[in-house]
Amino acid sequence: MSPQPVTELTIRRPDDWHLHLRDGGMLKGVIGDTSRHFARAIIMPNLVPPVVTTADAIAYRERIMAVLPKGDRFEPLMTLYLTEGTNPDDVEAGHASGLIKAVKLYPAGATTNSHGGVRNFENAMPVLERMAKIGLPLCVHGEVTTPEVDIFDREAVFIETVLEPLRARLPELKVTMEHVTTKDGIDYIKASKSNLAGSITTHHLIINRNAILVGGIRPHYYCLPVAKRELHRLALRAAAISGDGRFFLGTDSAPHVDPLKECACGCAGIYTSINTMSCLAHVFEQENALDKLEAFTSLNGPAWYGLPVNAETITLRKQTEAVTFPEKIETEAGTVTVFDPMFPLHWAVS
Repeated sequence: MSPQPVTELTIRRPDDWHLHLRDGGMLKGVIGDTSRHFARAIIMPNLVPPVVTTADAIAYRERIMAVLPKGDRFEPLMTLYLTEGTNPDDVEAGHASGLIKAVKLYPAGATTNSHGGVRNFENAMPVLERMAKIGLPLCVHGEVTTPEVDIFDREAVFIETVLEPLRARLPELKVTMEHVTTKDGIDYIKASKSNLAGSITTHHLIINRNAILVGGIRPHYYCLPVAKRELHRLALRAAAISGDGRFFLGTDSAPHVDPLKECACGCAGIYTSINTMSCLAHVFEQENALDKLEAFTSLNGPAWYGLPVNAETITLRKQTEAVTFPEKIETEAGTVTVFDPMFPLHWAVS
């Protein structure tokens, strides 16, 4: 007899290891979609102006906690934006205080609000050397930005020309390749013996580049790193469901108001916080790997960042009727379109 299909799954409360909350009215409008399901999240520092110092991070954390919905238990894990002038002593002090959990590397021009990022890595070496010494992870947006490199090749070229030389020079530096999008990235992490892991987004498990381009330009599927060919999506799925502790969820949920998405030069970013757990349950069920969902969302990330697993749990239940999510959410900053996975979702978080 074939086993009965799983219709209910209880897992440790998940964490999001890559999240954009923005600031002001947008922050107030989106924070609840994360804090409802997730216990913690690594908060991206690419505000305007960016979160560069420990004092900046303290102030940003206070703004997040001030708008957290009443009764929600959520811990923002703060990061610093790496610049060529970042002070190693300030980074070490922030880490020693327990506030700073990682430093984020944006190659200049790679994505939203990254113009202040690193251009000359030699200038950033003092702080990277200090991070290696104290065990503070470096989270990397793994793309080169040189104009002669095709946008679909940026990740592979970054590994070859930036990441591998950096890790050869500082092998003790702990590196998280955030939002891995290629088989190249997956294979590179799997081949590494130590100090390298990768986060994978919800949307990159579901869409390939056809979602953006087939039938017309669809801006709400445009993100950076851009979605790639189908073979890369399948490699990401295989990594996510593998149980390999080096792969974990980082949604890269990135809200933009619709006018900034639906224009001649639209912003990169997909808003997935509200329906990520339902989407992931669907994906893992498709792959006959619901037993691996907890590792991907709730166990591997804490192990990598040296944090305890959450004691609380959430329960996912599969229902006959599709779960309904809003097509758009309204914030004080404006309207944000919610990620549409292009298939009905039947797993609900209870």
